[in-house]
Amino acid sequence: MKKLQMVDLKGQYEKIKEEVDKSIIDVVDSTAYINGPAVKQFQENLEQYMGVKHVIPCANGTDALQISMMAIGLKPGDEVITVDFTFAATVEVIALLNLTPVLIDVDKDTFNIDLIKLEQAITPKTKAIVPVHLFGHVAQMEEIMDIAKKHNLYVIEDNAQAIGANYTFKDGSQQKAGTIGNVGATSFFPSKNLGAYGDGGAIFTNNDDLAHTIRGVVNHGMYERYHHDVVGVNSRLDSVQAAILDIKLKHLDDYSFRRQNAARHYTEVLSKSENIETPKTITHKQCDNSKGICDTCDCHVFHQYTIKIKNGKRGELVDHFKANNIPHGVYYPIPLHSQKAYKDERYDEKEFKVTNELVDEVISLPMHTELDKEQIDYITSEIIKVIG
Repeated sequence: MKKLQMVDLKGQYEKIKEEVDKSIIDVVDSTAYINGPAVKQFQENLEQYMGVKHVIPCANGTDALQISMMAIGLKPGDEVITVDFTFAATVEVIALLNLTPVLIDVDKDTFNIDLIKLEQAITPKTKAIVPVHLFGHVAQMEEIMDIAKKHNLYVIEDNAQAIGANYTFKDGSQQKAGTIGNVGATSFFPSKNLGAYGDGGAIFTNNDDLAHTIRGVVNHGMYERYHHDVVGVNSRLDSVQAAILDIKLKHLDDYSFRRQNAARHYTEVLSKSENIETPKTITHKQCDNSKGICDTCDCHVFHQYTIKIKNGKRGELVDHFKANNIPHGVYYPIPLHSQKAYKDERYDEKEFKVTNELVDEVISLPMHTELDKEQIDYITSEIIKVIG
């Protein structure tokens, strides 16, 4: 059996080595390291893939979120609603801009934003919603957009974990995750489904005026050199990373398929245990949930395969994994409302029932494009040994 890894970037690279190496050499030969032709080519190809009018590359996914909030003109004190169960970057940028983060609980099945809690959290100060497509599963965007329209709010999609996923509307039409809200932000961190060999990110929008503003913000507020029209930052995707991403973009659908196939293998075994709750896909009513994972759409691209341990033995499983060198992750061990940086007297523990349960139950298993059935069979057998 091949060595187990949480993410096998080397194995993935070896399959596209010649293409990637050539693309890097081409950039070096061109010496156009910043905003060179490789960046423009990747931008155009990603626009076509995503079906979106504007892709604005930037330095990383956190910048993508911050720039999105700067571009829509949020002001200090404006309230931005997002989820309590996510990586800190989502709320970090809200705090950095002196906006007011409003953290709410998540759905127990999808780990995505709870629609009932969302409506309850809206006040006259609310200006934006940041749904997170956690672990690769698209949030219920049709309902979120309806709520936003009703209350005249912006929607900024945190699509760092779900690039390539499709959302299916009630009428059967589809749209890529990250392109449904007013603006979407993604990350190209190496372990992401579309990962660079360093940092990188991008912003998506179909709004021409918003795209224009974003292009200025990412480049020190300049549209013409030394003319600073808006307050900006220095956030650019370098040409080497763009060239690598352009190669990997051609393989993204295959990468998604491989992750989904691995997820089905995991679920086939683990769903038989009454002590384990496997991932569900319930983004829209068309999903066939008989097996827990939708076979009729691509609403989950499994950036992580995250299960819930229901009999209190997660700690025992973590210890077993460590003793047997089985990679794993607990995403996330501490809810944001309990983090020292984001504690607030406004928050009531009773309002975070699901999140507080998840931090004690979830564990993420190895998930990547090179994962094979032999590895999955071994991992699942070791889980069953401990959990039953």
